[in-house]
Amino acid sequence: MDTEFIQLIVNGIAVGSIIALAAVGLTLTYGILRLSNFAHGDFLTLGAYVTWLINTIGVNIWLSMILAAAGTVAAMLLSEKLLWSRMRSIRATSTTLIIISIGLALFIRNGIIFIWGGKNQNYNLPVTPALDIFGLKVPQNQLLVLGLAVLAILALHYLLQNTKIGKAMRAVADDLDLARVSGINVDRVIFWTWVIAGTLTSLGGSMYGLITAVRPNMGWFLILPLFASVILGGIGNPYGAIAAAFIIGIVQEVSTPWLGSQYKQGVALLIMILVLLIRPKGLFKSTI
Repeated sequence: MDTEFIQLIVNGIAVGSIIALAAVGLTLTYGILRLSNFAHGDFLTLGAYVTWLINTIGVNIWLSMILAAAGTVAAMLLSEKLLWSRMRSIRATSTTLIIISIGLALFIRNGIIFIWGGKNQNYNLPVTPALDIFGLKVPQNQLLVLGLAVLAILALHYLLQNTKIGKAMRAVADDLDLARVSGINVDRVIFWTWVIAGTLTSLGGSMYGLITAVRPNMGWFLILPLFASVILGGIGNPYGAIAAAFIIGIVQEVSTPWLGSQYKQGVALLIMILVLLIRPKGLFKSTI
């Protein structure tokens, strides 16, 4: 197999792991809150910028990621308090929620540009040479990104399958009204949904900044692959979203020699359309 092709697959796995983290947060908010949040990509950008801001004042990059995740969670909880809880209370339509989320996305993106400017930023990190693995040049940051993504996915699996809050989240996703009648604290489930979504999304943004530059529109360019992953994996299914994210990440990167990097998002859309023509509900069952 051609070395360049394998190199593209490695790059796709790294990008896919980032898409996977953010897509899990997006599919959780839809599965539990029935919210198609188009601001999700811009929360990812916010996480990357807060990581960069903390890192540039001399804080270790890993601690910067943790603090940025806390900041992103706080921003998501604020949006829940000011917007989404009120919209649920008046039973706003899905169209209304989508329009509001697009407005929130524009607000966050332009706020980032207003505060930090529109130019690309880079973390304050020492330059590390790429590792030579069987003739492949693999940047150390890509390996770190993949390793962190795997750890985060395993932690999520444990939380959903083996903890009380994880079981409550699955019950709310199946039937919110029935879960409330059964005595489940739905408000607590909603709180933890935002905490998990915010943490994973912020980590995804921080890691994306490790393998590319931190820039204001990074989340906007990822929003189509994110939604494609959620739909392909079965809406509301975090494991399906993870699998679909890796498929999309790899196919996007492998397509660049023929189509060019400017058509990556188009590839994600094409994959989504082709699969939905064959399996309208996605590759996997649509449940948490």
